[in-house]
Amino acid sequence: MSSKRYKTGEKAPARAWYTWDGYIDGTTTPKPTAEEMRIPLETGETFPPIHSCNKGAYWVLNSYR
Repeated sequence: MSSKRYKTGEKAPARAWYTWDGYIDGTTTPKPTAEEMRIPLETGETFPPIHSCNKGAYWVLNSYR
């Protein structure tokens, strides 16, 4: 698996599960909700922000779907 980080607004390179890997602004709080920590995306879908705090996020590929 790749350790490449993707950020809010970029397109997912693969149909997979992605895990939250920090905020773009460098802060670490507040933590995302449990539902926001790991998300499923289809190839070409846009990486979302963390909606509960409206912050841009970094994501890493967790596992292929």
